[in-house]
Amino acid sequence: MDTLINEPINQIIFTVLDVETTGLKTYLGHRMCEIGLLKFCGTKKSKSYSSLVNPERSIPEDVIEVHGITDEMVKNAPVFESIADEVLEFIKGTVLIAHNAEFDLGFIVKHLHRAKKPIPDNFVVDTLTIAKKHFHFPGNSLKTIAECLGIGTEGGHRALKDITTTKEVFQYFVKQLRVKTLGELLDLQGGSIAFPEIEEVTPPPVIAKAMKIGGRVVIKYTDTKGNKTERIVTPIEVDKHHNTEFLIAFCHLRNEQRVFRMDRIKGIKIVVQSNRAK
Repeated sequence: MDTLINEPINQIIFTVLDVETTGLKTYLGHRMCEIGLLKFCGTKKSKSYSSLVNPERSIPEDVIEVHGITDEMVKNAPVFESIADEVLEFIKGTVLIAHNAEFDLGFIVKHLHRAKKPIPDNFVVDTLTIAKKHFHFPGNSLKTIAECLGIGTEGGHRALKDITTTKEVFQYFVKQLRVKTLGELLDLQGGSIAFPEIEEVTPPPVIAKAMKIGGRVVIKYTDTKGNKTERIVTPIEVDKHHNTEFLIAFCHLRNEQRVFRMDRIKGIKIVVQSNRAK
């Protein structure tokens, strides 16, 4: 990728990236429910890729109100693992663009890690970072910036529309900043946006066993208010954020996916050797 640094900006192949998700935090079990990619180079015809993604969990109502993607829409969509190779092939050798790239990259990395796929080494340009550093909009959301520039935003918060909008914002920035090479663009940004690192978490043996066999466990849990409950859950994964570990599991009491802080679980025992049905 380093060979691209001195290439003229109009000869670089860019891929705009956007994901829609079930929530904002991967460590709380939120997942991708749509991905959109738009590849372009200079004034040549662009090429797009988009797919709904089955997040294998329900989408909260307040999130549906934002992007309009429902459980019904994704129930027959592919899981990310089945399209991971297509995504990697599409972005191979290109420079990625996203608005608030840290968010999109976080979900991409988490899903690739879950699919046991390599993490890319693409350069990444973030239109949000550039907007904050070099422009003075009344707000820095993609919608606000686009409206200030007279770029249509109808249909926003769906991946295909957002990548089209992001491309137009990016092209405006490049023109206004008189960028000639990729290296100049990355210097203006302060360097390429890094893909986040995945911190491996070793679950307790009983949870690791349950995840391996699809079994259920009984947990004794104390919530933030001190209320103590006993739950039967099917562990999905264990994640970590700021030195706090979280168990993401299907809770059979609430009949939905829930997140439990590991330090609030006071007892665990396996109760079912196979998960026949949720």
